[in-house]
Amino acid sequence: MKNKNKRLICDICGKEGARVRKVTEAHGRGKDLLIIENIPMISCPKCGESYFTADTLHEIERIKLHRKNFASERPVPVASFAY
Repeated sequence: MKNKNKRLICDICGKEGARVRKVTEAHGRGKDLLIIENIPMISCPKCGESYFTADTLHEIERIKLHRKNFASERPVPVASFAY
């Protein structure tokens, strides 16, 4: 995943062409809310699936467990989507 020139094979469909995208996820709620940015997610344009590798899932859990060492406080703006 670190070599950007390497063509990734999708673990779901087995076809070449999967890409790494960076996503943001929210974990918890209220005072326990933790936002994790720049998480590498594998996304396959062939089958449409997106997934995290086992290493990425382990790192997410490590960040959640040691949140005080990784997190910085920031205000979070909230917008409403309305028709």
